Amino acid sequence: MDATKILQEAKELQDTIVEHRRYLHTHAETGFNLEQTLEYVRKELQDMGYEPIPCGKAGLIATIQGEEPGKVFLLRGDMDALPITEEADVDFRSQNGCMHACGHDMHTSMLLGAAKLLKEHQKDIKGTIKLMFEPAEEIFEGAKDMIAEGVLQNPSVDAALMIHVMAGMPFAPGSAIVSAPGVSAPAADIFTITVKGKGCHGSMPNTGIDPLNAAAHILISLQEIHARELAMSDSAALTIGSFNAGVAANVIPDEVTMRGSIRSFDQEVHQEIKKRLEEIAVSVGKAFRTEVSISYDSGCPTLVNDKVLCDATAVYTKELLGDTMAFTVEQLNAHSDSKSSSKSSGSEDFAYVSQEVPSVMIALAAGHPEQGYIYPQHHPMVRFDESALPYGSAIYAYTALRWLADH
Repeated sequence: MDATKILQEAKELQDTIVEHRRYLHTHAETGFNLEQTLEYVRKELQDMGYEPIPCGKAGLIATIQGEEPGKVFLLRGDMDALPITEEADVDFRSQNGCMHACGHDMHTSMLLGAAKLLKEHQKDIKGTIKLMFEPAEEIFEGAKDMIAEGVLQNPSVDAALMIHVMAGMPFAPGSAIVSAPGVSAPAADIFTITVKGKGCHGSMPNTGIDPLNAAAHILISLQEIHARELAMSDSAALTIGSFNAGVAANVIPDEVTMRGSIRSFDQEVHQEIKKRLEEIAVSVGKAFRTEVSISYDSGCPTLVNDKVLCDATAVYTKELLGDTMAFTVEQLNAHSDSKSSSKSSGSEDFAYVSQEVPSVMIALAAGHPEQGYIYPQHHPMVRFDESALPYGSAIYAYTALRWLADH
């Protein structure tokens, strides 16, 4: 397998991959509502000679087989955006109130680029490569939905890879960082706390039951979990990001809703935080005469990287990119006083795939701070360096080809 040839062919596709990316970026869509995105991806795959099939609510699968039988390697690219109004200074800015602020347009475009490369190298495929175009990653529902609808079956997947672009990384665009074996992204749960009281006029608070007062005490009390109930080694975060109630300054409302998230790298710790959140919220609410209910909207488990696959992927990326652009988390940690690079604090619903088959996550540098890429993911002004795109396509294609050849 000629790594140099694969990378050169990917670079020759730069303009095409950028064209894909800019269309998807301009037509950003969220969740499972990906009508334009799906139509674009489907047509591009069909034009390459694939026969994409729908999977679940809004997913697509494209499969390519080599001349020889073998194992099955899955490549995942997520397609959905975020409900954010874009403020980035680009001339292909999204205008519909949605934004690819997490780089999923980059992922989808890179996977389309890989699909083109794989068609050119179909005779080199020692088995089967399955392309998974996933919706609704941002709400942690897409992968679970596609798994339920058989994305890992017919044929059964033996190993899987995901790439995530990262803005603001101090590495050359297209540099790859292979995750360390074990957990690299935390489990997550999105929750809603509803506090019900009794509304009344603001001048007569004694005639009602104030849910705002109760909710404020609940919010503050929840910080006690992290401050006093978790060990220093229990990396976790409990965040309230939304607090809504009332419309008038002189009226105490009937109800308050708070929405937040829990993230942790250990499933037992995660369950304990959920248990204590419910106990504290209900008890504090009761102390203030309110009724409290907690519901969970979506979530995902921890993302687990397979050691054997991590080690192999580290070899493949170095073959493709060389020592100056391919790294492992362990390698970077060995040369740093900080161990913070070993894990991502952002959750990733590829975790559902990693719970089923050996999987690996690669971070792809796509914006050096010194070049002006200073805003983080999910920020309305985040930008990504498009020069990273062909490297991502090459990594997708070469890793799958090499792994199948080895197995």
